[in-house]
Amino acid sequence: MSALNYKHLHYFWVVAKAGGVGKAAERLNLTPQSISGQLGVLEEALATQLFRRVGRTLELTEAGRMVLGYAEEIFVLGEELQEALRQQPASRSMQFRVGIADMVAKSVAYQLLEPAMRIEEKPRLQCREGRLDSLLGELAVHRLDLVIADRPMPTKLNVRGFSHLLGECGLTFLAAPSLAATHAGHFPQLLDTAPLLLPGEDAAVRPKLMRWLDELRIRPRIVGEFDDSALLNAFGKEGAGIYAVPSTIAELIQAQTGSVRLGQTDQVTEQFYAISTERRLTHPAVLAISTAARQEMFSVPN
Repeated sequence: MSALNYKHLHYFWVVAKAGGVGKAAERLNLTPQSISGQLGVLEEALATQLFRRVGRTLELTEAGRMVLGYAEEIFVLGEELQEALRQQPASRSMQFRVGIADMVAKSVAYQLLEPAMRIEEKPRLQCREGRLDSLLGELAVHRLDLVIADRPMPTKLNVRGFSHLLGECGLTFLAAPSLAATHAGHFPQLLDTAPLLLPGEDAAVRPKLMRWLDELRIRPRIVGEFDDSALLNAFGKEGAGIYAVPSTIAELIQAQTGSVRLGQTDQVTEQFYAISTERRLTHPAVLAISTAARQEMFSVPN
């Protein structure tokens, strides 16, 4: 297979988007014969057929659809690059694109990211929330600068990245006042048979929490499981069940929800990681996050 000619790939992309050689020729200001010839050269270089003729129209083959997906990413990114360069230097700010795994508490995410907004060259922050594997895919193609997660990068993913531990904290158990009044007693025994809201199966802290309860022979009544931390807290606020939050934000959550503190444990800890493509952190915003997390927010195990 010959080296990929991106000019020929661009012709293919325009033909596929335009719906035919004739329309593509108008957009590219070339003759249809020239474009058809270049498509033939591309197919020969890739050793595969990209279009099949159906009547008077062209239809993408299965291989053509796959190539179109890659071409779409390549040239859309190229257009974004051109748009960024067209901006005046004085009006450009440093872009800082962060993915936040959906099981990371929103208040934790804010406290982690806030130091990045205090650096001298204030960045333009872009946040995206989602499942960790999806966010790591975005990181791999450089659509994100950083991913904040509750676990290190899974080894099973074929993505180049490095996990940087920001710190860890214990869990604090909260309940709405009406629910707390009916479950008074010594902590953690008061959790036995009590209604409990759990983070979803993707949350790294969940198996630790379940092992801790099992070791203490405490059997709560699981009444809800949530993949999103904000939704879990919302149900907890309304009295649907007792819920656990990272201790570093417990006072904040209490103030926001009016919930009552039932108890706290450091036997179960929740960890937070910054995942980047850098083995050694150099991005100024990421450095600010890492430094503040270690000095102001969390304990960092040796």
